[in-house]
Amino acid sequence: MKQSEIKELSVAELQEKLGEFKKQYADLKLAHAVTPLENPLQLRGARRTVARLATELTKRELQ
Repeated sequence: MKQSEIKELSVAELQEKLGEFKKQYADLKLAHAVTPLENPLQLRGARRTVARLATELTKRELQ
């Protein structure tokens, strides 16, 4: 997800997406541990998306 898309989401949607992407990242890590992924850059993208969502959520909580 892009930062512009993340900013448009509500707090509830952010929490939902964060859960989804955390699960996706965990699944990718497990799949990569068993058999190396064809494109290991998927791990980086998922990890960064989780970080973007968490950062936006924290930012809104502090406002």
